[in-house]
Amino acid sequence: MQRREKKQIESLSRLRQELQHLLEEMERSMEVIFGRAPLVKGNVYEIARKCGKSSCACARGQLHKSMVLSWSHQGKTRLRSVPPQRLEELRSKSEEYLRFRRARAQVSVICKQMLNVIDRIETLRREEP
Repeated sequence: MQRREKKQIESLSRLRQELQHLLEEMERSMEVIFGRAPLVKGNVYEIARKCGKSSCACARGQLHKSMVLSWSHQGKTRLRSVPPQRLEELRSKSEEYLRFRRARAQVSVICKQMLNVIDRIETLRREEP
């Protein structure tokens, strides 16, 4: 076997291993995407604000605190007050949404990497006619 052929076989082997590793990463990301937990777009957090009444305690610095769900819709940030009885539910669903979006972004990156490796494998395997 020629030296060039041996290097080519070693390169192909490394590329196949890399592709296998990317497939395993893809599987981990897809577990989140295949999940069945409900999703709520947005983020739950506490805000503090003034109500505007001059005689209210908030005018002296004791701001009104409330929990809200914040999300973007058609380029605008939307806020919805979260009742205490739904706080944990909405927080959990919004955290699941963030996990889903991160997994989706990871899938996109992995797909690009896989295509790159596949192209390199093709180049190494191609022969002249």
